Amino acid sequence: MNTRIKTSRRDFLKKTAVMTGAMSLAGNTLFAGSGQKQIVKNPAPKWKGFNLQDFFSPDPGNRWEGTTGEELKWMADWGFNFVRIPMAYPSYLDIDRTQNIKPDDVYRISGKALERVDNLVYMAHKYNLHVSLNLHRAPGYCINAGFHEPFNLWKDKAAQEAFYWHWTMWAKRYKSLSREKISFDLLNEPAWIENMNDQHSSKTMVPGDIYAIIAEKAANAIWEVNPDHMVIADGNDVGTKIIPGLAHLPVVQSCRGYFPMIISHYKAGWAFKDIDNMPELKYPGEIDGKYVGREILEEFYKPWIELVRSGVGVHCGECGCYNKTPHEVFLAWFSDVTDILGSHDIGFALWNFRGSFGILDSGREDVDYEDWYGHKLDRKLLDLILKA
Repeated sequence: MNTRIKTSRRDFLKKTAVMTGAMSLAGNTLFAGSGQKQIVKNPAPKWKGFNLQDFFSPDPGNRWEGTTGEELKWMADWGFNFVRIPMAYPSYLDIDRTQNIKPDDVYRISGKALERVDNLVYMAHKYNLHVSLNLHRAPGYCINAGFHEPFNLWKDKAAQEAFYWHWTMWAKRYKSLSREKISFDLLNEPAWIENMNDQHSSKTMVPGDIYAIIAEKAANAIWEVNPDHMVIADGNDVGTKIIPGLAHLPVVQSCRGYFPMIISHYKAGWAFKDIDNMPELKYPGEIDGKYVGREILEEFYKPWIELVRSGVGVHCGECGCYNKTPHEVFLAWFSDVTDILGSHDIGFALWNFRGSFGILDSGREDVDYEDWYGHKLDRKLLDLILKA
């Protein structure tokens, strides 16, 4: 597919200038010594923080227990500066939930639900945390099943138009907020899924031109509202591959800190079918006949590091380990992951703050927890991510 969106050179230069200027204020600069090769630092801020699951479920009646102001204060007090809010679009719709959603239903917005999102956004801002809004489930796509999708984002124009419409709505809602306060992460972990409503359906890369075109149109929908808004695009193939087709735009690209998944999602039922017969974990060491160590991590992140060196902003929107991974293995592996990212000015966000991937109340059975105002704090994990 050779069709490309025609973004004028004037508009592109304007957006690039805005992005470069803003990032320079954040301490990320381009510089070159006299007679030396230019050194490029990450144009994206080195955000560190957490994902918040308040609007992760497509059913608002099954919502995650809300993030509290106290929790946001703890994040800020510890030195974190970022929260990502992965949202399922049905969570803020006003629809009949006893029936499967219909294509027209995707435009039926609940004002009360939007106000709940507002409350979380502004509460995070109270503690000087940057907020990144993400469509974890967009019209026609989600990496997870569990909700009947009425169409396919990669194939159906109606889904694509709804996708752009939702981002226009969010851009208008936060039109007056600066890029230091808010960013828009278009779509969580894009992949080509054979059956959108089957959790274990095969997943492959979305053909590059298809994803790039849809992402660019969504970015332009946001920029039409406010050309200063910051846009983030998750990597292709479930967030693992860079997106060459977007490198000409001032779009931050988002990687994942889940490689290899046998470590990060050990015995997670949504990731593996047979969780009862998984091999023993060791890091560094041999797992299921393959050696896993820092070298393979460096090779995995090499394209992302090269992307930074080319002048494209990179951030890791999700990372961490499910609570069935032995804690010692988790910490050894994650120390390497965060060191590789951090040494190239790439920030990251743990999948959650409180919960099975988090630093609070993770439910791990092999952690010597510290009491933290009635919560169980994984102090070793907190110290690890603070130093990265």
